[in-house]
Amino acid sequence: MTPSEAISMNDLNPARFQDWPFDQNHCLTCAMCSSSCPVSGVDGFDPRKVIRMVSLGLEQQLVESRWPWICTMCGKCEPVCPSGIYIPDLIRNIRSLRDREKVPGILHKGLTAALKTGNNLGLPKDDFVFILGDVADEIAQEPGFEDFSVPIDVKGVNILTTIHNKLVNTHTEDLKHWWKIFYAAGESWTIPSENWEGTNWGMFTGDDPAMKIMVGRIAGNMTRLEAKNLLWPE
Repeated sequence: MTPSEAISMNDLNPARFQDWPFDQNHCLTCAMCSSSCPVSGVDGFDPRKVIRMVSLGLEQQLVESRWPWICTMCGKCEPVCPSGIYIPDLIRNIRSLRDREKVPGILHKGLTAALKTGNNLGLPKDDFVFILGDVADEIAQEPGFEDFSVPIDVKGVNILTTIHNKLVNTHTEDLKHWWKIFYAAGESWTIPSENWEGTNWGMFTGDDPAMKIMVGRIAGNMTRLEAKNLLWPE
């Protein structure tokens, strides 16, 4: 039995915490989750303790604590759990119970901006296109890339790629690496000028409706631009 088979998102619906199918007897307290967790010990965070607190009916204390927001949602705890307890889903459900105004600032504000504008920065379309063009111009100044340009909203391509918001904010140099690979490989690719965000903070905040909206927008871009494959660098 795989972890996803053992416990599903429906099983962990926030409204059904009292019916959570695993009690403390199912958690062996083996600490395999804790030993695989990259942030175990940060402010006392311990996945094993999270499981025990929920099984003992102390989930409200978790909702009000910092612990659920320390978790990186990396999922390394999932495959090592001998009881098949899917801890990342549990963390997401705990996060979903937090009052939205009390969700850590950058996540709440970024998600709000993304729902309104299509990206977590609230960056206008013209500014986004300008930044991409500016980076492309820098690449074109390098030997061997003289005729390089960034393809925006090109239809019928092989690859549509989203953009992580930080790549047009503080890490524009990181855009160049895969663009150069695309160019050298003669790849057919494009970037959408709207709803280009690749970081879905709906997932990270436990906001499933928001997550579905953002995923739906990317799917919409795939259809609109008739792209065959999606590169989602997040």
